[in-house]
Amino acid sequence: MIIGVVKETYPGEARVALVPPLVAPLVKAGLQVRVESGAGTAAGWTDAAYVEKGAAVTSRAEVLQADVLLVVRGGGANAAGAEDAKQLHRGQTLIGMLDPLNAPEAAQALAATGVTAFALELLPRITRAQSMDVLSSMATVAGYKAVLLAAAHQTRMFPMLMTAAGTITPARVLVIGAGVAGLQAIATARKLGALVEAYDVRAAVKEQIQSLGAKFVELPLETAAAEGAGGYAKEQGEDFLRRQRELMARVVAASDVVICTAAIPGKQSPVLVTADMVRSMRPGSVIVDLAAERGGNCELTQADATVVDHDVTILGPTNLAATIPHDASQLYGKNVMTFLQHLLKDGALQFDLADEITRETLLVRDGEVVHARIRALLGAAPAAAS
Repeated sequence: MIIGVVKETYPGEARVALVPPLVAPLVKAGLQVRVESGAGTAAGWTDAAYVEKGAAVTSRAEVLQADVLLVVRGGGANAAGAEDAKQLHRGQTLIGMLDPLNAPEAAQALAATGVTAFALELLPRITRAQSMDVLSSMATVAGYKAVLLAAAHQTRMFPMLMTAAGTITPARVLVIGAGVAGLQAIATARKLGALVEAYDVRAAVKEQIQSLGAKFVELPLETAAAEGAGGYAKEQGEDFLRRQRELMARVVAASDVVICTAAIPGKQSPVLVTADMVRSMRPGSVIVDLAAERGGNCELTQADATVVDHDVTILGPTNLAATIPHDASQLYGKNVMTFLQHLLKDGALQFDLADEITRETLLVRDGEVVHARIRALLGAAPAAAS
């Protein structure tokens, strides 16, 4: 069996789906690994490093003929990959981030190629799947980098400094959303010496926030039903969001930095920071909106753009993990490797649909979209049992 690793074509994507240290175990297991020349260069991995570990470095055309293709962004996650799709064929297996919740039509196009595709964003939130969880790995990187971006654009330093020239008071950082990205942002801001507060609609995360040295912002709202399946926040009604914004206005106004991370899979990001709230912040303040790809938590956010309003800078990065590609690729590659090993039995792929991990990530097979949730988004009837 041949495992293929292509060079990513999505604009600005510097990650690679498999790093050299992970090649050796595959080769030892009797698999061949083909890597497109230059696939790892942007992430700091040379072609020679892959060859040293037993991979064959070759052309894109040859890699695209592999039995299993490993990608960072494919399908709906990479509109620039349309040409590659023409070279895919029945019998191949594609594994990567395919963004089916936000681009279900792309799943139909992928199905038409005949490949079997697994979308890693659809991994169930269960203990067995934690080592394969690409969303958590990449959110960790994004949360870290978001704070660094904020520090770079801030007009003040984060830590308190007592010097002969006077005392510098610490910056005040508010993190909205305490998922993986938010918790990493809290930890990073605290390490830089900031005073950190954090808010999440899920009261259950209070202890996690406090364990990192941040203050949990408590708002008098009914949040008993705010947590959905897998620990994700549930979408709330407009009345709840309006009241939430009213109560949060004072906290935002007192902050020098706001890191927004509140996202709901497959939904538009809730607007939690209004334009009026932005204008209440001190000049020189910074907002980094990690929810920008789905509209943003801040009303003024523009995806992949920098907006300055009333001397407040709003950043809307959509692919922060790709800006730290070396380490992000190591984390992503380990997730993908573990998922691949989950599918491999005696050197061959076996798709056991009784297994929750396999069943919930299987997106397309035998020429059709088979994932129940994505079929529902497409308005299709449930797939026949196989």
